[in-house]
Amino acid sequence: MPETDTRVVGDVADRLFDAIERSDIAVVAQLFSPGIAVWKSGDTRDNNHARSVKIIRWFVDATVNRRYEVLDRQMFDGGFVQQHVLHAATPAGATIAMRVCIVIKVGGDGLINRIDEYFDPAEIAPLLSHTSS
Repeated sequence: MPETDTRVVGDVADRLFDAIERSDIAVVAQLFSPGIAVWKSGDTRDNNHARSVKIIRWFVDATVNRRYEVLDRQMFDGGFVQQHVLHAATPAGATIAMRVCIVIKVGGDGLINRIDEYFDPAEIAPLLSHTSS
């Protein structure tokens, strides 16, 4: 992969996870290509842009603190695969430390066009009981 492509993909990765940590849904939506396809563990089909942003918004609303502990990130031509532990807490004090493997593809336009996210759905259970005020 050319160095500039590696830098672009790395920048997209850093901006995505930083935006989620900071609750900046607008940046997440801007990083997603209009034609993005997102699959996560437990899904029976891919999610489109609107649904994917809605899921991120739900996650941000269900948590007060989010932190990605990156264990490994490997670049490949047009994307990256990352292993991380997602640490988060709800307003009621419930916490999660969810181990995730995520594969993200970035198009030539610098936007994310594909996400495949693998995790144990049981690990997100503490967030599912959260109700927004």
